[in-house]
Amino acid sequence: MKKYLKSKGVDYEEHNIEESDDDAKACLSLSGDTMVPVVTPDDKEYVVGFDREKIDNMLGI
Repeated sequence: MKKYLKSKGVDYEEHNIEESDDDAKACLSLSGDTMVPVVTPDDKEYVVGFDREKIDNMLGI
């Protein structure tokens, strides 16, 4: 995911659910699961997993 976002020139903030209980709780709250990766531009819309088409559409790239 990081490599893909970098290749598209998208700035991102990384959160690691294995290293932070707060990040794990935020992931669970957003998506209802702790499956990763999760991409979200606004903590409302999100894509779980690496689905280029959905990510591109959501981010407008």
